[in-house]
Amino acid sequence: MAFAFVSGNVALDLVGTLQWRRTTPRDQLTGAVDLRRWIDEAGLLPGGPDDVDPTAFRRALELREAVHRLARDRLEGRGFDRGALGVVNEIAAAPGRRVELTAAGARVSGDTDAVLADVAAAAIAVLADRDLVLKECGRESCTRLYVDRSRGSRRTWCGMDECGNRVKAAAYRARRRGDRR
Repeated sequence: MAFAFVSGNVALDLVGTLQWRRTTPRDQLTGAVDLRRWIDEAGLLPGGPDDVDPTAFRRALELREAVHRLARDRLEGRGFDRGALGVVNEIAAAPGRRVELTAAGARVSGDTDAVLADVAAAAIAVLADRDLVLKECGRESCTRLYVDRSRGSRRTWCGMDECGNRVKAAAYRARRRGDRR
């Protein structure tokens, strides 16, 4: 199962690992191996951390759901949920990944807590910036959240590869059916 990184913010990409929240939820993070692979594919720590244990895995899911709650609060114009704020702020307070410049380039190191601290910090950055346009995908069944950086904030779908193409193809088929009648 491939992860999608289309949200424009790593914390929102983490939220997107629980797909189709309104209909038939599908969790892409079912265990520590999935979290390690997500961290690697997100480019947060090459190869992923070695210490993803059940506690770190539960913490990542807790962070994911707290970020989702806070993003929904922002989208719906509500004040932030205190419990979710506490989770994000507590995780963000831990030391983040270490980045070093070497002759071969940048070397990133850290454990799962350090990665999650950086993801929580990314959530804080996106949720605190009132100038950023935060949206939910326009495809009815998709619940992915994203930052709309398009000109005029006219982006409708989380990404063209999955949602945009499917919506456009369905509209095309509907038009073709209408033309035949």
